[in-house]
Amino acid sequence: MIDPGAKAQELKLACFRVGEQVFAMDIMQIRQIIRPLKITPIPKAPDFVEGMINLRGMVIPLLDMRKRFDIPIERPEAETRVIIASVDRQVVGMVVDEVTEVITIPQSEVQPQPQMIAGIQSEFLTGVCRYQDQILLIINLNAILSSEEKVKLSDLKNTGKEGED
Repeated sequence: MIDPGAKAQELKLACFRVGEQVFAMDIMQIRQIIRPLKITPIPKAPDFVEGMINLRGMVIPLLDMRKRFDIPIERPEAETRVIIASVDRQVVGMVVDEVTEVITIPQSEVQPQPQMIAGIQSEFLTGVCRYQDQILLIINLNAILSSEEKVKLSDLKNTGKEGED
């Protein structure tokens, strides 16, 4: 007989690259993955906010994950993608260098996040796991933005809508 809890103990993760590091995030938080669109800059936005995009009538703030993780900025690559995801009931776009694959791993393979990883603040992570020959850093998407940043983005988004009328 198949254990009904077996599937619940597995994680489906979307893997993506930012710089040389491979990250992963729960696929259930992702709405879609798109190619970069025209970006509208936002005055007074935090440094890691590239601007906003208009995706089928929805205004979405765009976060540059290289800047967010303090990874040196390079030229955009042909594989650059935008992951559209939900962060605490707010839809955001995250610019990543490449989306590589979707994997399924047992929950038991996820280890607690290290206290300090060079250049990346550990509060952005829920844990780490080994996959094939690499270590995946699993993103805590709800921690990508502080409460203050979420409020500021919401305010900027609303200001952007008013300016479009």
